[in-house]
This record gives sequence, structure tokens and C-alpha cells, in this order.
Amino acid sequence: MAKKVTVQYVNDYKLAQLLTAEHHSGVCDEPLDDGNDLGPSPYELLLWALGSCTAMTLLLYARRKGWPLDDISVHLTHDRVHMDDSMAAESSSAKVDRITRDISLRGPLTEEQRDRLLEIAGRCPVHNTLLGTPKIIDSIVAGE
Repeated sequence: MAKKVTVQYVNDYKLAQLLTAEHHSGVCDEPLDDGNDLGPSPYELLLWALGSCTAMTLLLYARRKGWPLDDISVHLTHDRVHMDDSMAAESSSAKVDRITRDISLRGPLTEEQRDRLLEIAGRCPVHNTLLGTPKIIDSIVAGE
């Protein structure tokens, strides 16, 4: 089933956006240099989505297996870096997005269980979406 969210500009601020979903809302903004820092940036929201999906996927898997996973935290960073050994290293097209995901697992897990959980982390739905080629269909609709 398709999920729908709405993002709407908050007129009284530089760039702030009101985010609404069926039962939830929040604010997205840019840091003070460009925005008013009223909420996380779009990339912070992206990292939160990946981190929360990773943690939920691992918790569900460990519970289903009866493994002693007591706690989990996921720490993520995003940056744009030059591609290694690129002939065009100085061009903007030679940069790639890099997301680093450090997963902290607590509990008396075996090394095999930890290895399997790392493998499962690569299968979380948001991770798969980011690695895939999602189709984004844009349209302009008449304003109200």
C-alpha cells in the first residue's frame, strides 16, 4: 500500500518545511547559515530513515531467531567525496555520496550471530531503496 506524506513551506521562515503523514508531523529545515534550524535537514531525515529501518530490521530478525540482542544503536554520517582514482577528480561529477553506518549491538551474541546481523542490515527496505534505482514521478498540480 502506497504511503503518502505532505511537505509544505512554512511562510514565516527562510526554508522551513512542515512535514505531515497520516498521524504524525514535524519540521524540516536547514542550519542557520541558510535556514532557521527549526528541525533536521533533509539529509538528516534520510539518515534517520536508514538508521531506524536498520535497527527495526535487526530487532525483528533477532527476536524471530530468539537471539539475545539486548540493545541496538545505529550511527550514520553522510558526505560527498571524490571517487578514488578518477580521471576527472576535480569535476563535481566525480563526487559520490557516501553514507557510513556503524551498528552497535549489545547482548551476548556469538560472532556468527553478529556476522549474520551485519548481513541482514544490508537487506533492510530503506537500504534496498537507496541502492536501487527508484522511479520518481513528478508533476505540477494547480495551487489552491
